[in-house]
Amino acid sequence: MNRIPSHFEEMNMIGKLADLKESHYHQSLVLSSLIQVLIDKGIITAQELQLKSKEIDAALTPNPNPTGSIHPIS
Repeated sequence: MNRIPSHFEEMNMIGKLADLKESHYHQSLVLSSLIQVLIDKGIITAQELQLKSKEIDAALTPNPNPTGSIHPIS
């Protein structure tokens, strides 16, 4: 069913988006602070954090070509 959202629904969606942005900001601030404390205390290094981030990103990023074969563009 395709219908046009009401002005109230649009305002509600805008409010929810603003709440998400604020929540994201606060979570990012806490995470950045925690990382900096761990580095300052010598528990981890920035290099270790960068390496682990790359490992996790690679593990969670879907492989666009799971067979490993290369398909040249004709």
